[in-house]
Amino acid sequence: MRKLAIVLVAVLLMMAGWYLYSWYHGPLWDKPTVPVAVQPEAPVKPHLTITAAGDCLMHNTQIWAGQEGDSFNFDHFFEDIKPYLEQGQITSTCFEAPMAGAQAVYTGYPLFNSPDAMADTFKNAGFDIVVTAHNHILDRGVNGAVRTMEVLKSRGLDALGTYSTPTDSRKPVIKEVNGIKVGYIAYTYSTNGIPLPDDYKYMVNFLEREKIVADIKTLRPQVDVVVLVLHWGVEYTPKPTKEQQAMARLFLESGADVILGSHPHVIQTMEVVEVAGKPKFVIYGMGNFISHQNGQERNSGIVLKMDFSKDSSTNQTRLESVDYTPTFSHHYQLNGKTRFRVVAVEDTIQRIRDGEEKVFTSQDIPMLQSVADDTKSRLGPGWKNPTSSDKR
Repeated sequence: MRKLAIVLVAVLLMMAGWYLYSWYHGPLWDKPTVPVAVQPEAPVKPHLTITAAGDCLMHNTQIWAGQEGDSFNFDHFFEDIKPYLEQGQITSTCFEAPMAGAQAVYTGYPLFNSPDAMADTFKNAGFDIVVTAHNHILDRGVNGAVRTMEVLKSRGLDALGTYSTPTDSRKPVIKEVNGIKVGYIAYTYSTNGIPLPDDYKYMVNFLEREKIVADIKTLRPQVDVVVLVLHWGVEYTPKPTKEQQAMARLFLESGADVILGSHPHVIQTMEVVEVAGKPKFVIYGMGNFISHQNGQERNSGIVLKMDFSKDSSTNQTRLESVDYTPTFSHHYQLNGKTRFRVVAVEDTIQRIRDGEEKVFTSQDIPMLQSVADDTKSRLGPGWKNPTSSDKR
């Protein structure tokens, strides 16, 4: 009996142990598992943001504003607007002045020549590409144009639309960000009647339809996005000509994804055009980014922002959104010296109201509001791809 009692106690203790273990850890035996369907994660779409600004002019007063003894510094031009430029992983602008060196004498309109320090300012502000295909590139001759390209290159900037050698003239500017390749090409309607010598016919890209179409078709297979920059149009007019609209449509249908217009010195219209089911974008004129021209319209500009995404499963890159920030270029006095700067208009209005603005006052709000309203009336609202369900 004693042995039987011991066995029963042992069995009871084992059962109690199994019970306690199961209570805390679950049963000792395996349960049949039910397979759970795992939803595959949506493929990550690489994104790219491009920013662009319009014409940068360099008048005598702007040159003097940057003079510091025997040297120059123009970084104050873009200090306020720099955060908007830096939103882009690739950023471009058009600089309508050669940098031919001090020996050629620094001057503004009509024959420009800027100090080299302006290239440092572009680099410090976050620009990557400087468009040199414009009507003032030969203001100081072929040597001035060649030197301009050399100065930009020495600062890590790409000159766009002009070339130092025949071999270079067949090379577009191609940038790659997040696996998305973007090709830039640029053309100008004129060099203000200054001819290229026969030995330098390759130097400047001119606005010739057949050449542009051919160049687009050559570039298209190499990249995901083609950006076409055109120095064109009628100065100081708010809208493009019918000829420009026809050319824009031709170039977009030929394979360009984006057309950035410069030269009119005022903001012109923009639109999204659908080609073969794909949204494409054109802005006919981005206005002046910085200048000392007279009048509100001629000192109004934008920082344009375009977002793209790439579908890795189809290898297709699409425009997802277009937005812009109205800007204003103006001069002011600081310590007895004239200074220039570009500001984001709506931010500046808010700074005035918050008591944080150091140059403009409440009396300037109506003018700044007029700049913002006029810019929006010309460009309309931004654009977002209505079919996009992509989230960053």
